[in-house]
This record gives sequence, C-alpha cells and structure tokens, in this order.
Amino acid sequence: MDRPHLPLNALRAFEASARHCSFTKAAIELCVTQAAVSYQVKKLEEQLNVRLFKRLPRGLMITQEGESLLPVLQDSFDRMAGVLDRFQGGRFREVLSVGAVGTFAAGWLFPRLADFRERHPLVDLRLSTHNNRVDIAAEGLDFAIRFGDGAWHGTAAAKLCEAPFSVLCAPDMAQGLRTPQDVIGKTLLRSYRPEEWTRWFEAAGLPLPVPPHKQVVFDSSLTMMDAVLQGVGLALAPALMFRRHLAGGSICQPFDLSVNMGSYWLTHLKSRTPTPAMEAFRDWLMATTR
Repeated sequence: MDRPHLPLNALRAFEASARHCSFTKAAIELCVTQAAVSYQVKKLEEQLNVRLFKRLPRGLMITQEGESLLPVLQDSFDRMAGVLDRFQGGRFREVLSVGAVGTFAAGWLFPRLADFRERHPLVDLRLSTHNNRVDIAAEGLDFAIRFGDGAWHGTAAAKLCEAPFSVLCAPDMAQGLRTPQDVIGKTLLRSYRPEEWTRWFEAAGLPLPVPPHKQVVFDSSLTMMDAVLQGVGLALAPALMFRRHLAGGSICQPFDLSVNMGSYWLTHLKSRTPTPAMEAFRDWLMATTR
C-alpha cells in the first residue's frame, strides 16, 4: 500500500503548534504568519482525515490522535537535526560512543582526550562511565573499556594495560605502616571483588586474619579513593590509575607489594563492523597504553 505524502512544512507546523498550544507562537518560532501555520495544520488534518487539535477561544487543545503523532515527529526532527549537525565545512562528523570504567576514564583517558580530539577532529566522541558492569548492545556503545580477564561473551577484546593492585592510603595513615603486617587491624577498603585482600595477604606471606578484617565495599575505585583521602581506611586499588594523586602527595603507596587482579581491555561486539571512527580510536588508545 502506498504511503501518503506528508509535507514537511505541515508536519513542522503541527509539531510547533502542539508544543506551544498556539498557532501564533508557532508562527513566531517558524517565522511565518499565523494564518500560514493554521492553513498547514488544516491541510495535514484533511490529508490524515483526523482532527489534531480542538480549536478553543484561547489557544489549542491537542487531540488523542495528535498526541500519538507528536512524539514520533519530535524524535524524527531531533534525529534529523543531530545528523545535520554532524556536517562541518562540507565534511561529515562521525559519532563514536565509548563507555569506560570510571577508574580508567579518570586516571588515564581524561588527561589524554585533548590529544585524540586534536588528531581526529571529525570524530564526535561521546563518552560515558560505568562501574565495570556494562551492556554494549543495550546501551548502544561502539566500545566498552572494562577491567577483567578479557573474556566477555560475544565480545572481541584488545588488552590495553595491566594495572596491579597496591595498598593506597592517606599520608597520615602511611606513617604507621612499615611492613605489610602492619595492615592487620586496620579498616580495609575494597571493590565488589571479595578475593582482592585475600590475594594480597597471600602475596605478602601473611595468614588471613581471624576474625576477618573490618571491610568497606565500594562499587567504584573513584569513590573508594575519596574515602582514602578522608582517612577512612586502606584501599587496594590500581596504583597506575592514581599516579597524579601519588605524585601530588595526597595519597601514598606504603609498600612495593602488588597483586595482579586483571587488566584493562577495549571491547566491542563481535557482530559490530568497525567504522573508521572506531578504528581511529582503537589505534590511538592502543598506542597511548603501550
């Protein structure tokens, strides 16, 4: 069945009138006369054979049919505007959506984004953060940067870097830590992975404390580091991602001892064909982590 030809001007006139509940205000927005807007909407109603508005003495009331049409039009106009905005000087800007685990984003990616933008000005990078739990398909991501062993179902993974976990703490708390055994009795901060401190005690050659240590669990190393800065306890975290804090002296690494809990990986769906923007970002990121 042939679809009706719906003129763009009439659809735009209806959408603006519906937002303002007024032909007059729509006309001001569209830089035409009130009569022209009213005429366009009337012709659209005739073509669709429905009433889109009830004309009232003071303004308009959208009908049920109009309410069903409005969100579809608004979404379509927004999407068209988004695509048109990506044309710059006769060249097309390609959108790239990346979700990065917050620790890597703050500790590695953010300080280097200016370099990527300078090298690839036509890539419109949309960056979001997550706490290492991410659904690439559901969130519409091109890439997800996450921490682990590189094995995620249905995804291709390229290793970026290892980030061994070390004890990190506030300077005042570090003064009482001369050997690994000195952590016994302290409040220990960790992520949702319960085996972290167990692995560290094993690497230190220390028996697991009985009863277990008092532990505070975080879903983000960034919030855990805020707790460290406030002297809440000792954190086990990837020191590589907190080099600026260590260099500035706001936190300390009292021991050289570290444990490997995983690596950072650049992942994408195996079913996703890499775009030029994806290839540019992948090559740039792999080079910065080598």
